[in-house]
Order: sequence, then structure tokens, then C-alpha cells
Amino acid sequence: MFTLRTFYLFIVSLFSCIFCFAQSPVLSFNPKGTFKIVQFTDVHYQYGNKASDAALECINRVLDAEQPDLVVFTGDVIYAKPADKGMIKVIEQVSNRKIPFVLTFGNHDDEQGMPRAQLYDLIRQMPYNLLPDRGSASSPDYVLTVKSSSNSQKDAALLYCMDSQSYSPIKGVSGYAWFTFDQVNWYRQQSASYTVRNDNQPLPAIAFFHIPLPEYNEAAANENAILRGTRMEKACAPQLNTGMFAAMKASGDVMGTFVGHDHDNDYAVMWKDILLAYGRYTGGNTVYNHLPNGARVIELKEGARTFTTWINLKEGIVDHTVYPDSYVKDDWKKR
Repeated sequence: MFTLRTFYLFIVSLFSCIFCFAQSPVLSFNPKGTFKIVQFTDVHYQYGNKASDAALECINRVLDAEQPDLVVFTGDVIYAKPADKGMIKVIEQVSNRKIPFVLTFGNHDDEQGMPRAQLYDLIRQMPYNLLPDRGSASSPDYVLTVKSSSNSQKDAALLYCMDSQSYSPIKGVSGYAWFTFDQVNWYRQQSASYTVRNDNQPLPAIAFFHIPLPEYNEAAANENAILRGTRMEKACAPQLNTGMFAAMKASGDVMGTFVGHDHDNDYAVMWKDILLAYGRYTGGNTVYNHLPNGARVIELKEGARTFTTWINLKEGIVDHTVYPDSYVKDDWKKR
């Protein structure tokens, strides 16, 4: 039946296609129906500082062990000048292996002598990056599609990559920035567009950005929420909430969000059926950290709203969990 909602979604789909980009190389599920992502976060690389060698060693060790289909850097990649040499040094660990990669900025990346736009353009010159042309934006939000293993034209999963900004732009409101209303609307439009193209069914999706949403603290403080992993500090989330979590919940596609920013957290907590997760601090001893460095791994399963995730450390694998099963109480599942 053709309804007003269907018409609205059709219009949104046409509008959103303006922002589509040719993604190359194409990402797809393998013949076994899985797609593996490694998340590196808070590398805090300082070019020429031997303390940063531990970060490069970690990146290469994890890549050797996991052989991912995609790498996502979720911000604070560099922490010293020269920004260009530092960024290239980190990214080439992945690029030289011919592994597709993307990056979202943190609050420290553009404090090293190069603004976001220049850093973004620099990264786009490196082989195997999947960053779209930024247009007039200094650091655009974008969506990556993971294609079906049996049909290269069919979208099977979505990966939202968003810039969570840096610091509060409003006088009298301290701390970190929040997603703008334009960003929230952008996400809603993208989600609606992909949904209508998928016979009005939301595609399984996950999202990557640097600064945690305010809901991270709300979930961690709730004694009924299931939290797995390490929580050694309060989430340094923005003081204002512009509704990104609410938009994700209403849209129905995002299964989990993956952030960095807080070096002593690597937990994942279920909140209203969306998993709010941290990566694992990847850097060396160039900034505060009380956890051994490592990386988070996420493995999506084709055709299902589920994924497996774990933390890869030099000492081994920890916190191996499955969404949603590992985060739902058994008695709830029976209702």
C-alpha cells in the first residue's frame, strides 16, 4: 500500500542520494557471511617520541592476528607536531597492508598545527582510504555500505562514521561538544533513505565516533543495565544532549555505537537495545592510560541483527561477547 510515510521515505531517499559516493574498494561480507572490523582509538601518536613505538607495535600485532576487512580509527590519532608526518606514520601501518580504512577525528587531532580539512585531505591521498570527498565540510559525516556476499548490488549492513566535534562552542557550557541538530537530521535522512531502499526494513547498522554520548553515563549508572568490560572513569560526554541516541532508537537500524576518548574505559553496556561500547586505548605512554593498549574487534553477521565483539590484547582475547545475547538477562528474553 502506498502511504504518506512511504512517499516521505521515497522523497528522502532521492534527497539523500545527493550525498552518496562511489565507495572503492567495495566492502562486502565474505562467503561465510561475516565481516570483521578492527577499531583503533586514541593512538595519541607523537612523531619522533619512542614512547609512541608501542602504539605502532600494537597496531601491527592486531592486524597480523585479526586480518580485518576494514579498519576504523576513532579519533585522537596524533598528539604532537608535525601533524602530517605523525598522521601518515600511523595510517601507513594499515595502508601499506592494502586494508581499507576510515577515520573519524577526535578533539586533539586538529590541535597539532593542521586543521581538520587539511588533515582530511592528507588522509584521502593515502591508498585504501574510503573517505568521501568532503565538499565544503571540514570533516563530513558519511555512511559505508557492506554488500551482500551473494549480490554485489545489495546493501547488507551500514557503518555510520561521524565527527563528534571537539569542545563546547557555547559560552557558559563547559566540556566537550555535541552532535549538531544538522548532524542528527543528516543521520535520520540517511537511515530513512537506506530503509526505504530495503523494502522499508532498517538495515543492520553500527556507528563510529570519538566522544561518547550522554547516554553512556546514564546506562553505566543504571543497575539493571548489563555492562561488560572495564569502567575506570566517568564518560567525558557533552553536557548538552541533542538527541542522536533518540534518533538512532527511533530509526531502528543502529545496533551499537563505538567510541574512544576515555582511555581507561573499554566497556560495552546495553541501553534500550542499543549497545554503547568503547574501543580499547591503542596508544603508547604519551598520555594518561592505566590499561594495556589494544584494540576492539567487531564481527558482523550477514542477514542478522547481531555481531560478535572482543578486545584484542597482547596477553590474549578478553571480553568476547555477542550482541544482543550477552547483554540481555535470560528472564527478559523469555517474555
